[in-house]
Amino acid sequence: MDAETDPTEVVRREAGTRTIRMEVSRYRPGQDAEPVFQGYDVPLMSDWAVLDGLNHIKDQLDGSLSYRWSCRMGVCGSCGVTVNGEPRLTCGTFLTEYGGGPVRIEPLKGFPVIKDLVVDIDDFLAKLSSVRPWLIREGEELPLTTEYAQTPAQLEAYKQYSMCINCTLCYSACPVYVLDPDFLGPAAIALAQRYNLDSRDMGDRFDVLNLDDAVWGCTFVGECTRVCPKHVDPAEAIQRYKLTAALRSVLPWSRR
Repeated sequence: MDAETDPTEVVRREAGTRTIRMEVSRYRPGQDAEPVFQGYDVPLMSDWAVLDGLNHIKDQLDGSLSYRWSCRMGVCGSCGVTVNGEPRLTCGTFLTEYGGGPVRIEPLKGFPVIKDLVVDIDDFLAKLSSVRPWLIREGEELPLTTEYAQTPAQLEAYKQYSMCINCTLCYSACPVYVLDPDFLGPAAIALAQRYNLDSRDMGDRFDVLNLDDAVWGCTFVGECTRVCPKHVDPAEAIQRYKLTAALRSVLPWSRR
């Protein structure tokens, strides 16, 4: 393989001609009173995502940088950060989207910062757990062994809401959650709807969802839907359950 076809040489040539400035928020507990930005020049490759830029910084420039990532395929949901003011997955956001830069990288808003770009999502996980995100069957003992077939239409009823990857981008974009941390939040409500609409589920999540800090706290700004990388549309899920809750208040014997 000669220098013209060697991928390593091609990368080196391209990297040597173009760079882009990444301004990364740094916060080190016990050292920094507040987050500060640190600039790094990284290669501007045509196929590099923001995550590739962060990995280049950690591998080649500054090994102390902390951030989360896992699958690199938009599935795990762990690499969410704020990119130029927008909640994004770093694995699906490309450096070339930002022209000549700079690209400003910050932790997701609305969450306590543990270190650099790593945030504490314990509150989010507690909210997810509160809606009982699993199939609830009444009158059956564990382990459940019976199979419950579904028609394509029954699957389609909830499939969209099942695509959530718990990336928390919707929470960071939601103006209600940023101002009111007690708000149950878009992903948790959408996940509750995923099970409410499942023909196999017999649960009742009304007491969790029909609250001022749950569906009635949503002002329907729609930012959660706009930033969702999986097109879950949590704003729609919330509005649909508002109708369900209103009808149930009038017809209390109706559970769905």
